[in-house]
Amino acid sequence: MRVFLAAALAATSLATAASAQAEDEMVVTRSGEQEGTIGSDKTFTGTAYVEPVFSNRDPFVTSGGKVTFLPGARSNWHSHPAGQVLIVTEGTGWVQQRDGERIEMHAGDVIWTPPGVEHWHGATATGAVTHYAIQQYQDGKNVNWLEPVSDADYSGE
Repeated sequence: MRVFLAAALAATSLATAASAQAEDEMVVTRSGEQEGTIGSDKTFTGTAYVEPVFSNRDPFVTSGGKVTFLPGARSNWHSHPAGQVLIVTEGTGWVQQRDGERIEMHAGDVIWTPPGVEHWHGATATGAVTHYAIQQYQDGKNVNWLEPVSDADYSGE
């Protein structure tokens, strides 16, 4: 998920806002203030729109992004050194652990993926899905990207 790369863009936005305030003051980032991007074909198949939500900011060493997958779109296989939480907000999608069953996810579902577990997530073949992805950093890294999900794995064959 390019959300992890896009989160770096959010860091610039947050750092700028934070530099204008004292360290003990709240920072409010308004909805729509951070630009999203289309996910890279190096980490996604199909069209995924990635919007940074919050970035790694000491001592809160985690990042989050909102990702919308259009029908047929999905992430590559990947893992997270410290795990990941997905919070599905709209639509229906799929998530699958390597060598596991493809699981349908719906708005309101929360998916926890433990550290190091290889998995993918994305839209169904006929509908879009949106989720928030939240992942913690470990040793400065929050994702390990792997190969694209095959059409056979995606279709559940």
